[in-house]
Amino acid sequence: MKRFIAMVAGFLAMSLSTAAFAAEAGKIGFVEMQKVVGLSDAGKEAKEQLNVKAKKYQDELNAKQEELKKLRDDLEKQGVILSESARSTKEKEYQQKLKEFQRYLKDVQDEVQAKEEELLKKLQEEIVKVVQEYGRKNGFSMIFARVDEVMIFTDEKADLTDEVLKAYNTSKKKK
Repeated sequence: MKRFIAMVAGFLAMSLSTAAFAAEAGKIGFVEMQKVVGLSDAGKEAKEQLNVKAKKYQDELNAKQEELKKLRDDLEKQGVILSESARSTKEKEYQQKLKEFQRYLKDVQDEVQAKEEELLKKLQEEIVKVVQEYGRKNGFSMIFARVDEVMIFTDEKADLTDEVLKAYNTSKKKK
């Protein structure tokens, strides 16, 4: 019986402290960062920059791939009529070009990924500053970044995403 009373007392104490925390906490909100990044003017601009860079690289990759295809086709067509040493030389040339293409492809992928990460980090830092300013101006105690796997339930009234998106776009236009 003493254990039961102790458990009930502990539960009540936890409930009261949680209620006291909630009363002290004040306003709480959340922001869907991915939505702000994706829909903001700066986010759209960053995506366009990446697309331009990716298109340039894709054109270069297509040209190199076409060159490789031509080499392979030549090797297949001439393979039976070439001498052993000539065929071996062409195969080595093709293998070398293939390795160069694969290295270039990896370098391009790494560079585009690094640029994407750089732009995303910059956007997120800017958005965080806007969220902090918004929170201070509007009397929020806490504003969370919503991540679906982490936040099981959120009241839509606490969603500040659209307000932050407007504030972020406005702050970028002032600069």
